[in-house]
Amino acid sequence: MMQGSLGWVAWAAFSAVFAAMTAILAKVGVESIDPDLATFVRTVVILLLLGGLLAVGGQWRDAGALSGRSVLFLVLSGLATGASWLCYFRALKLGDAARVAPVDKMSVVLVAVFGVVFLEEKLARIHWLGLAFVALGVLLLTRKG
Repeated sequence: MMQGSLGWVAWAAFSAVFAAMTAILAKVGVESIDPDLATFVRTVVILLLLGGLLAVGGQWRDAGALSGRSVLFLVLSGLATGASWLCYFRALKLGDAARVAPVDKMSVVLVAVFGVVFLEEKLARIHWLGLAFVALGVLLLTRKG
């Protein structure tokens, strides 16, 4: 894959753009169907897309190199992703995309806290201030206007 040609900031920016598109497209897609069915359809599309990318890139052969620890944590991550998607689609079914997505992005704050607590990552004061602004922004976006 071309992951080495761009830095992490570029990939993260692409992720943000696609996440924004996901929220808008999913909001329209979930309007007339059950959110669990919508999550299933989305998951099938992702499986097909990633399977194709792995096949084209010849990366299926690397699957044998997975350690038991990697498999365990990837399975747990997959379960967390599934739970997140189920909750997200239910929230989109009930609320405005412009307010649901920012609350979902409260994960930014939680990832930072979990990284410090569980992975012993270090954050400077300026980073904590930024996280406080994110949390404040989410709080403001959840209020009725």
